[in-house]
Amino acid sequence: MLAKRTSKNQITLPKAAVEMVGSPTYFQATVSRGRIVLTPVQIGLAEAAWKKIRALGISEADVARAVSWARRKRRNAE
Repeated sequence: MLAKRTSKNQITLPKAAVEMVGSPTYFQATVSRGRIVLTPVQIGLAEAAWKKIRALGISEADVARAVSWARRKRRNAE
């Protein structure tokens, strides 16, 4: 099956290929050995992660501070 990349960097996947993996809406894109690999993703998993984070007593502000800290640390390492 052939897929074409447009000038806007979009790819239309063959319908038959998408149906073979359950017709997902979202895919995780990774590069492996010079190939682009698309893996179906269920967006509901992100909500499950947030639910667990809240159950642990971690607030969205805590997460934002942690992300900010990690970004500063990464910039300083570069």
